[in-house]
Amino acid sequence: HFFSPEHSMDVQIALGSDIVMAFDECTEYPADRARALQSLELTLRWAKRSKQHFDRHAGPGQSLFGIVQGGMFPDLRRQCAEELVALDFPGYAIGGLSVGEPRPLTQEIIESTLPLLPRDKPRYVMGVGYPDEIVEYAALGVDMMDCTIPTRAARHGLLFTSGGRLNIRNRRYAEDQGPPDPNCGCMVCGRYSRAYLRHLMAAEEPLAGVLNTLHNLAYYLDTMRAVRNAIATDTLPALLARVRSQPSRVC
Repeated sequence: HFFSPEHSMDVQIALGSDIVMAFDECTEYPADRARALQSLELTLRWAKRSKQHFDRHAGPGQSLFGIVQGGMFPDLRRQCAEELVALDFPGYAIGGLSVGEPRPLTQEIIESTLPLLPRDKPRYVMGVGYPDEIVEYAALGVDMMDCTIPTRAARHGLLFTSGGRLNIRNRRYAEDQGPPDPNCGCMVCGRYSRAYLRHLMAAEEPLAGVLNTLHNLAYYLDTMRAVRNAIATDTLPALLARVRSQPSRVC
């Protein structure tokens, strides 16, 4: 299959996407400066073609976001951001992260790139993150995030709880009749025990992934509600401090 920026726009427009993403190249990690620059230049060429085609064919209520690339080089990120802002997209994404780089480097790139993007337009970080990262990046000024973590982790038996990350495969939960998270109001925690979820994982029942996913998504939704409420009540620093104090180890 051959994909071009124009074809990508046509597909996303036909799907009725509210947010359409410019056709870009996600730079791998590690990538040296020459490779990152080559990828950046390709992304910028495709961004211009994406916008020209989108502006001619988009439906009502659809918006196109440009994607900032540049590898792990802040100056290349700046170059890409400045050229994308000059094209005047309705929103901007920071891409090319969570591709194997250390977590501190991810945050460093986000922190250095965010100020380059307009504050009056949505700023979206692609491919993050864990619940604590969501709060961290929201505090930095990130408006939108997405990630496969809650569903991918669920399939492998990793649950996110108010007491930290829980590996439901652990033998210690074989006879644990308590809920996955006593502080969670989701249907899984209200109906099933840790022992039952562990049994499903051990038996390789597909239901295990379903129930784990339902819980993890509920936990993520609760996290987002807490972030929105903290922003509305001007208590985001307190929420961030509370999240940072929570255990992050897997138990």
